[in-house]
Amino acid sequence: MSQWLLETQELAELLLNEPDADRVILDTSWYLPEAKKYAIDDFREGHIPGARFIDLTEISDPGSPYVNMLPSTELFASVAGRLSIGADTDVIIYDAGYVSCRLWWMFRTFGHQKVRILNGGWRKWKAEQREIETGDFALPEPKVFPAGIVEGRVASIDEVRAAISDDATTIVDARTAARFDGLEGSGYPGVASGYMPKAINTPWALFFDAEKNYTFISPQRSGEIFRNAGADLTGAIITTCGSGVTACILGFMIEQLGNRTWRLYDGSWHEWGQQTDTPKLIKEV
Repeated sequence: MSQWLLETQELAELLLNEPDADRVILDTSWYLPEAKKYAIDDFREGHIPGARFIDLTEISDPGSPYVNMLPSTELFASVAGRLSIGADTDVIIYDAGYVSCRLWWMFRTFGHQKVRILNGGWRKWKAEQREIETGDFALPEPKVFPAGIVEGRVASIDEVRAAISDDATTIVDARTAARFDGLEGSGYPGVASGYMPKAINTPWALFFDAEKNYTFISPQRSGEIFRNAGADLTGAIITTCGSGVTACILGFMIEQLGNRTWRLYDGSWHEWGQQTDTPKLIKEV
């Protein structure tokens, strides 16, 4: 069992047996802006009892020209503290899609190790017909969240450029095959399509089992996916995607396989695709 995963039955037992523990359950559901939908509305319609809502947009760098970038320690600490998350708080993350791993990565990048992902998230909780609440959430007294950047977890664009020419570094890209190959648009207006040289496509959706309420697949199966794609996970690894969100799913699975030194290219394709001097390849059909 992964130290980073919590099963729905385990959470139900914690809520029943330890209701007053220093624990915060975070709904991290999120929609791309073009969806013109807001996950807070879904939260109000139903959420895990006692959960609080955190918006990925709110805890991303507001001054960056690239979307979903890691914020300052001050911003992250402010939001986490307002949600009553302190140094010793057990943080349990869930969503209804693919964002949980991003928050898991962010908390750990800011130095908080007491964080777990609810396996299967909201979809599995609902499918099991467990108790839910509706409406908004009330915040208790804020806490001081001691955020501090853990070095070595983020890869810059210059480090990715260097990795392309470095045989010792593997680059894995979580986007769909059509986006990766450049057969579909990048998903962002004004951002070129394609993929970076040497990148290996391992689409993020492969790492969830739709027949088992979107729980994570086993480490054994994820290892097969990476191996079949030709990705060497024994050395330096950089994960990337469209905007640094689903790349964290790859990182989560890579960590289950024993490599804790992987790095996230935070700017991902949203940054790479806007540069005039970055190589962009398109699959020939």
